[in-house]
Amino acid sequence: MDNKPKKGEYVDVLLRSSRTIFSTKDVALLWGEEREDTVSARLNKYVKSGKLIRVRRGLYAKDKNYDKFELATKIYTPSYISFETVLAKAGIVFQFYGQIFVASYVTREVKVDDQTYAYKRIRDSILTNHAGIKAKNDYHIASPERAFLDVVYSNKDYHFDNLSPLNWERVFEILPIYENKSMEKKVKRYHKSINKS
Repeated sequence: MDNKPKKGEYVDVLLRSSRTIFSTKDVALLWGEEREDTVSARLNKYVKSGKLIRVRRGLYAKDKNYDKFELATKIYTPSYISFETVLAKAGIVFQFYGQIFVASYVTREVKVDDQTYAYKRIRDSILTNHAGIKAKNDYHIASPERAFLDVVYSNKDYHFDNLSPLNWERVFEILPIYENKSMEKKVKRYHKSINKS
């Protein structure tokens, strides 16, 4: 049985989806269309007629109200929201950051619609390990414990404003995925500093 949408239904399939951002590959899967040029041509038609917007090459949105975290993890995959973006939300760092920080396989800054996405490279074995990462809507985001460890992993010295929201049991459960002795020592030092205060 053919599950392909009928003529005129293609854009509806996208609009009904929970996603707010689509890559050409996502659309090909949703439409059951193997030819990427057919998908691209149809998407371009929808962009021209104002039914979709092109956010970036190969990435499309239903409208301007797309989920920025979803876009962040679509520009480079695999990736997940982490670092200061998560820590600020959890009250572990107090500074406000305008950028959205993302763990990925590249280090890069990308600007889309006045929003800066800051990608930080993390070793593949860590990036693809889902310990402390939650699937939310249509993107992945680190728990505060995982984001804390990502920051310790990526920085020589880092000042955290408030480590009390962390669940230290979880921190020490996730820590082995980094396979890094000096990082282990640093984490133990941060843990000690809390017990003192």
